[in-house]
Amino acid sequence: MSLIQDQLHRLGTTRLLGIRRGVEKESLRALPGGGLALTPHPLALGSALTHPHITTDFSESQLELITGVHAGVQDCLDELTRVHQFVYRTLAAAGDEMLWVGSMPCGLPTDETMPLGRYGSSHIGRAKSVYRMGLGHRYGRRMQTISGIHYNWSLPGLNNEQHFALIRNFRRHAFLLLTLFGASPAVCSSFVAGRAHPLQPLSEHTLHQPHATSLRMGRLGYQSDAQSTLAVSYNSLDSYAASLHEALTQPYGPYEAIGVKNLGGEYNQLGTTLLQIENEFYGTIRPKRVIRPDERPLHALRERGVEYVEVRCMDLDPFVPVGIAAPTLRFLDVFLLHCLLSDSPPDTPDEIAALGRNQHRTASHGREPGLKLERGGQEVKLVDWAVELLDQCEPIAAALDTAHDSSDYSAALAAARQGLAAMDSLPSARVLATMKSDFASSYTGFVTAQSVQTQKHLLALPWPAEQQLAFEAMARESLAKTRAIEVADTVDFETFRQRYLAPENLLVG
Repeated sequence: MSLIQDQLHRLGTTRLLGIRRGVEKESLRALPGGGLALTPHPLALGSALTHPHITTDFSESQLELITGVHAGVQDCLDELTRVHQFVYRTLAAAGDEMLWVGSMPCGLPTDETMPLGRYGSSHIGRAKSVYRMGLGHRYGRRMQTISGIHYNWSLPGLNNEQHFALIRNFRRHAFLLLTLFGASPAVCSSFVAGRAHPLQPLSEHTLHQPHATSLRMGRLGYQSDAQSTLAVSYNSLDSYAASLHEALTQPYGPYEAIGVKNLGGEYNQLGTTLLQIENEFYGTIRPKRVIRPDERPLHALRERGVEYVEVRCMDLDPFVPVGIAAPTLRFLDVFLLHCLLSDSPPDTPDEIAALGRNQHRTASHGREPGLKLERGGQEVKLVDWAVELLDQCEPIAAALDTAHDSSDYSAALAAARQGLAAMDSLPSARVLATMKSDFASSYTGFVTAQSVQTQKHLLALPWPAEQQLAFEAMARESLAKTRAIEVADTVDFETFRQRYLAPENLLVG
């Protein structure tokens, strides 16, 4: 019996059935011509500060749709679909905006005209906007308009050590997810206007890399030279927390130069440390814990441990109405269990650096024939390593199928094998092929058409009156909750900011 099979036997069916998941999905609001919608977050959707399912990410124009926690993959996607239906109906009632179904953004205006997320006049709402202003100053607003899907996943009974073992293996093997599910091989040229880049022209306003899988996860995506100085270790909660603590409390010269406020007294950013708050730390996966009101995420982790992991490397699939399909979620379940059940040696600074290179290589060249990645100081073909991982996943898929009395997990694994064997069938290849064959190699033309098709599909689905009433009530409740938060503030904003960022709030005890 292999290590994985032995571990599966120890887990048992009850714990496998205890897996819980949720999805967070970002999407830009776009205009029919493929440009960014510059309108405020629609009031009819409720308050972006307090709505449980509909908020915004960086920009007023960037919706984030959130499911609850689900025992079933299909239940999770069904809820995500309902949230989409309400959003599309609300947008259709107000005008001609739609959701952009690609991870890389639509046509963008100049940086300063991209509207930052607004969350009302409460101190916590204002802090969220100032944080976004800081992101704009630090990285530019264009980078923040990239959209993706986050998969929140938990298995009952895991301790901190097991969570971090999972995370280390996930980081080692995330190249497989970028290869199989990356769907951002091209961009609108407005995204890189005025910047040096390695992209090749495909048409007048479209740039690409021929074998790219996920430009979103490459050097053009969520990247930070400043953060690359952080050699965060995932060997334990203590080492991870210590790395983050330093980044959250030590001043960083270039950000000190920006200053907390500008000469006019308006806020440039929340603070001058390498990270303003925990969410600014980029990564393919994060350890998470549900936080209490006004609690810092790092304090929650230190005090109560890891509760779930957040997978952050999934692109929007423009061929799927809600951006991600059930077989993909099932494959993620198998993959995460593989990361948990496989041997996971400690990471080292050298390995962390190699994993970064592997990520960038896969993002920009993942479908290139014969492409090699670094593993244990040696070079190995991406495809060979990927097949090895899929072989090891077989008993996991079989165990999940037995637990759920289905063949869905094995089918998801078989689909992954087919994708590796025929890379022209992968989403990133299909995006390029469809752009070339049907849209004169135009990224904006392709995603606009897919966005219109998606809009029509979701508007045509059945929508009971009680669903509409339930979402309208949720929107009203969120607006009322935000007003209550606004009237409850008792100190001035600067006092609130300093209290919130105080280093002692990151500590336990």
